[in-house]
This record gives sequence, structure tokens and C-alpha cells, in this order.
Amino acid sequence: MSHGAGQVLEFAAMKPIVIILMLIVVPSLFLLTSFASAQEVEITAEPSHHLALENAYVRAFKVEVAPHAATLMHRHRHDYIFVTLGDAHISNEVQGNAPVDAMLFDGDTRFAPGNFAHIARNLADTPFRNVTIELLQDEKMRSAPAHWDKDSGEETFNGGQRKILFVKDGVRVSQIELSAKMAMPKDEHVRPRLLVAVSDFELGQNSDGRESPGKDLKAGDMWWSDGPLAVTNASAGPAKFVLLEF
Repeated sequence: MSHGAGQVLEFAAMKPIVIILMLIVVPSLFLLTSFASAQEVEITAEPSHHLALENAYVRAFKVEVAPHAATLMHRHRHDYIFVTLGDAHISNEVQGNAPVDAMLFDGDTRFAPGNFAHIARNLADTPFRNVTIELLQDEKMRSAPAHWDKDSGEETFNGGQRKILFVKDGVRVSQIELSAKMAMPKDEHVRPRLLVAVSDFELGQNSDGRESPGKDLKAGDMWWSDGPLAVTNASAGPAKFVLLEF
């Protein structure tokens, strides 16, 4: 066999390997390039984020990402807290970093420092839902002196229990479970508070100590109060919610 014929046979043998490598490498490079070049939008322009509440303290969004879909690359300019609604499996793809796989559970409540952009990709067969609460006074409150007598721990009271999860930017965040027709111990301190429902329940009358009407809350609904605290679960089943105190 001539040298030229050997080279032809050698190339022919390598051709399937080259094709396979191209099928693997080219799509991977395309995905990396697409991720790196994703256009960033403000959180208010991201279609999966729906503004639900805004005041001097917070800007809160109801977030829903369809199964196997993803948000746009969007920027968080403030520190924020998010409350997961239902179990979830996502890929957190922060701009400039490798994607991070995350398993979240119903009621999972976490804090994230702001000033970054990311894509939240839903890897599950069910919608990814959460409530994202931006802390608008984060810059001022990061260096503010602590003003809570308790910033961690659990307590049980008649008809329920409370777990203080953390204090960030001066905001104390607790997870509370309340039995049917029961009330939290009344807190006479007047301060802003945000309640985020994790389960469906009926918020009883006068829950802010100011003769407020009752309210039917679905998971993900929010209730803002700037008075005393006297939360009552008026429904026939247990209530689960997250409470932010400022």
C-alpha cells in the first residue's frame, strides 16, 4: 500500500471520531457563549417577576418560572430575602460564575446579598415559585446597631411555634406555624412587619391590633402592618407563614 493510500485510510478512520467531538464541543461552546452574552435586564423588567408590594422598606415580587424554563438574566441591586413556595430544583446561574444546582423546599427562606445578576433556571417538572423581597434600606441598615433582644432560637406558645431564622440588614426573619383558631402572643411594639403566607389560611380580624378586617391569604400572598402584632389564624386548618420585622 502506498503512503498516500495509508493517509486516506487513516483520515477515513478518524472521521467518525472528529464528527462525534464536534457534536459534543460545538453545542457546549454555543451554550457557554450564549450564557456569557445574555443581555441583562432590571428585575422590574424580568417577565417572571411580578411586583406585588412596594413601600419605603421593601419591594416585593411574586415569582413564577414554568417547568424547564428560565428567567432572563436580571440584576438584583439590593439585598433580598426569598421565600420558596413548594419544593423546587433550580440552577442558579450567576453572571461570571459557574451554575450552581440547588434543591429548595416549601417555605425555604434565605437571604442573598445584592449587586449581582443571574438566571434562575427551573429544572423540575413543576413551576418554581417564590416571593422575592428586596430590602430597600439595606445600605443604611448594614452598619446600624442591633436592636433585637433575640436574633435566634425557637419558642413554643399555646397553639403554635416560632423559629427565628436570621437577622439581616436589621430585619428579623421568623418562620411561624399556628394551629387552627389560635393566635400568636400579642406584641405591643409598633413597628413595620411583613407577613408572607406559605400555606393558605384566613388571617383573623384585628391582627394588627388596630381593628383591621380579616383576610383570606393564599400561599405567596403578603400582608403589611405597621402597628402592634396580634396575628390570628381564623381558618379551620393550620397556618404556616414567614414574618419579617423591621
